[in-house]
Amino acid sequence: MAQRVIDNGQIEQFEGAFRGTVIRPDDANYDDARAVWNGMIDKYPALIVRCHNAADVTTAVYFARENDLLVAVRGGGHNVAGSAVCDDGLVIDLSEMNGVHVDADSQTVRVEAGAVWADVDRETQAFGLATPGGVVSDTGVAGLTLGGGIGHLRCKYGLSCDNLRSVDLVTADGAFLTASEDENADLFWGLRGGGGNFGIATSFEFELHSVGPDVAICLVFYPSDQLADCLRAYRKYVESAPNEVSTLIFAGELPDEELFEGDDIHRQKFAIMGCYAGSVNDGTQVLSPLRELAVPIADLSGVMPYPDFQQLLDEDYPDGMRYYWKSLYLDDLTDSAIDRIVYWADVAPSPLSTVDVWQLGGAIARVDVEDSAFAGRHAPFLLGVEANLEHPENDDANVEWVRDCLDDMRQFSDGSFYLNFPGFLEVGEDALRTTFGPAYERLTELKDKYDPSNFFSRNQN
Repeated sequence: MAQRVIDNGQIEQFEGAFRGTVIRPDDANYDDARAVWNGMIDKYPALIVRCHNAADVTTAVYFARENDLLVAVRGGGHNVAGSAVCDDGLVIDLSEMNGVHVDADSQTVRVEAGAVWADVDRETQAFGLATPGGVVSDTGVAGLTLGGGIGHLRCKYGLSCDNLRSVDLVTADGAFLTASEDENADLFWGLRGGGGNFGIATSFEFELHSVGPDVAICLVFYPSDQLADCLRAYRKYVESAPNEVSTLIFAGELPDEELFEGDDIHRQKFAIMGCYAGSVNDGTQVLSPLRELAVPIADLSGVMPYPDFQQLLDEDYPDGMRYYWKSLYLDDLTDSAIDRIVYWADVAPSPLSTVDVWQLGGAIARVDVEDSAFAGRHAPFLLGVEANLEHPENDDANVEWVRDCLDDMRQFSDGSFYLNFPGFLEVGEDALRTTFGPAYERLTELKDKYDPSNFFSRNQN
C-alpha cells in the first residue's frame, strides 16, 4: 500500500532531540512495533516513536505539529478499539514508560502511562496495598483510567479514575501540565472518565487501599440451561450484597481443556466471578450463596493472593487474537432483559465470545455525577458483549452479532455506554451526547480550551 514518507532530514533532526527509539517503516522491527493486541487492527504509521520520558513526549508532539501528522497515542495495554495506531501518521508509544513508585506512608502510587496493572499490583502488594484496576492484569493503566476503570474492587473503592490524585499531561501545544483538585481542576474533572481527548497523560498518581495479601474469591461455572434462573437469583443477591462484593457474570461456550473434560469443554455455560474486598473469613461466607445457585460444572472459588486473582483471566485474552467489544448500561436486570441475554449468549458465532453482566453501584454511585466526567454512575449493571475470535474470515459474522445484540438490548438501556468497550472508533456524536448527558457540553468546552484544533483525534472524540 502507498504510504506517507517523511523527509529523512527532518527525521534525523528530530532524532537529535529525542532520547527514545525511532522506528521507520523500513526498519526490521517495524511490523512488530505497529502491531497491537487486537489482531483486527492493521495500520501502517509513517513513524513510530517510543518515548522514555515526558520530555520525549513533548518533542514528539512538536514534531507532529511541524509536519502536520495525524497522531495516535499508545499506552502499555490492550486498546481494543485500535486508536493506538494509525495509517500514515505518528504513533507516540509510551510502553517503555512503565515505572511504578509507591509511597507507603501517604498510601499513594505514581504510575507512568506505559505501565499495565500487573506492574502496579506487583509494587503495591509489596506493602499490602492496591488501587482499583481492571480484571485482566495486562490491561494498560492509562487507557483504562481515562475511560473510567471498572475492576474487581469497584463497589468498595470505586473506579480507577475515582482514585486519582493527579495526572501529568502534555497538551496539544506541547505544554506540560499537572491536573489535580488544586491545579487545572477543570482538566482534572475531564480526565476522570472523559477519555484521551485533552492531551497525552504521562503519569498518574493514585490513592491506595489496604487489600490482601489474600482475598476471598468466587469463580464458579454453571450449565447455560440454568442461566435465566441464576441471573434472577443473582439480581436478588446483589440487591443486599455489601459493597465489599464486586462480581460479574460471563456467558458463552467458555471452552477450556485444562479446566473441563469431555463434553463439558464445548458445553454452553456461564461463570460468576468476583472477590470480597475485606476479611477473608467474612468474604468466604458472603460469597458462598453464589456457589449454590445450581449444581456447578466447576467451582474454583476459595482464597488466593490478590495479584493471582487479577491474572486469572489473562490467558483468555491473548495478544494478537481478534476482538470486537461493545457495551450498554442497563436500567435494570429485568426478567425480559435476562431472557434476551440468554438468547444472545446462545447464538454467539464464536466459542470464545461472551455476553457479560457487570455489577455496578456501591462506591461508583456514591460519587456525585458532577464531580467527574465518568458517565455510568446511574446504572446498576453494565452489559458487555465481546466477540473474541481467531480467524479473519469470521470477522463479519461476529461483528454483526455484537451490533445486533446491542440494537436489541437498547430497549433495556438509556443508550449510554462504557467508554472502554466502544467497538472500533465508530461511535457518533449522538451516542456520546447520550452517554455523557449534561457533561457533554462541559467536555466540549474543555476540548476547545486544551485542544482547539483537535490535534488528538484518535479517541472517542
